[in-house]
Amino acid sequence: MTAVLSTRVDVALRGVATFTPVRRRGGAGPSDDGHVVLDGRAAALPVVPDSPYTLDGGRLLLDGADTGMAVEAVARPRFYDLVTTDGIRYDQLARLHGDGVLATTAVQTCMRYDPTTRCRFCAIEESLRAGATTAVKTPAQLAEVAAAAVRLDGVRQMVITTGTSTGRDRGARHLARCVQSIKRAVPSLPIQVQCEPPEDLAALHDLRGAGADAIGIHVESLDDAVRHRWMPGKATVPLSAYWAAWREAVRVFGRNRVSTYLLVGLGEDPDELIAGAARLIEAGVYPFVVPFRPLAGTLAATEPGPDSAVVTDITARVAELLLAAGMRGADQGAGCAACGACSALSGIGG
Repeated sequence: MTAVLSTRVDVALRGVATFTPVRRRGGAGPSDDGHVVLDGRAAALPVVPDSPYTLDGGRLLLDGADTGMAVEAVARPRFYDLVTTDGIRYDQLARLHGDGVLATTAVQTCMRYDPTTRCRFCAIEESLRAGATTAVKTPAQLAEVAAAAVRLDGVRQMVITTGTSTGRDRGARHLARCVQSIKRAVPSLPIQVQCEPPEDLAALHDLRGAGADAIGIHVESLDDAVRHRWMPGKATVPLSAYWAAWREAVRVFGRNRVSTYLLVGLGEDPDELIAGAARLIEAGVYPFVVPFRPLAGTLAATEPGPDSAVVTDITARVAELLLAAGMRGADQGAGCAACGACSALSGIGG
C-alpha cells in the first residue's frame, strides 16, 4: 500500500507529460488538472510537459519504466458539444471532473477576489476573464446541462460551488435554487454544494430542503497564522464560525455528509494538521486532504509545492483515522471526497 500511495502522491505533485482529453484549467482551485482513471480510481493529474511520468499503452510510466499502475485517460464527454436553449455552450456552464462528476461554479465572482483579500491558491475569476465560463449560472441552465450529462455521458454525481457573495447566506440560497431545479430534472442525481459558512445557519436547512445530499464547507487550514497568510479574506471568518457551521451541517445532513478541504503544503505543522483532522472526524466532518499545487493565474503561482514524502505521510495517517471511524469518501454520495480525484485518500480506503 505504501508504494502505491507514494506513487499516487508523487504523480499528483509532478504531473504527467501526456496530454489528456479532459482538463480543468483555472477556477476556484486548488487543482488544475488532466483527468484519468488510475488503477480503477479517478485521479486529477497536472499536465506538465517535462514530467518524468507518461501514459502509454494503458500504463503509468516513470522514466519509461512501468510503475505497475494501469491508467486510462477520461474521454471528452458528449455533452460538451451542446448549446443551451439560450445560446450558451454547455462546457461554459459545467465541466466533467474525474470520470463521472459534473462540476460547476454557480457564481464565478467572489467578494474576496481582490489582491489584498483573495485566497492565494484561487483563480476563480480568471476563467471568467478568459471567456471560458459565465458569471452566473441560472437554475434552468444547470438543470438542462445536468440532464444531458446524465443521459449522454452517464454522469453519476454533481458538485456545485460558488464564489462568496456579500449576502448573509454567502451564496447558499442561489445554490439551493440551483439544486431544486436540477433535482426536478434529474431526481436521482446526488449533489454536493459548497460554500463558506453562512452567517445565517438557516441557509443550511434551505440547502438540504432543496435536495442537496452533501455539503462542503472548506477551511483549507485550521492554523490561524496559515489562514491569514494564504486566505486573508476568509481568515476574517473566525474558526468558531466554521465549527458552528460544521456542527449544524452534520445535524442537518448527517455524519460523513459534510466535508472540508485541508491543504498540505501551506506551512502548517503536520502533527497539528493530523490533530485537526482527528477533531473534524470526531465531529462527523470528512477532512479531504489535498496537496497544494501552484497554479498559473494565482497569487501563489511561483510557490514551491509540498514534499512528496510529507504528503504521503499525512495522507496515510488521516486515512487510518478515517478507517477507524468508519468514514469513507465514497459514502458521501456526491462531492470532492466522493469523487476522490484530487486526493490519494480514496486509494487507501479513506
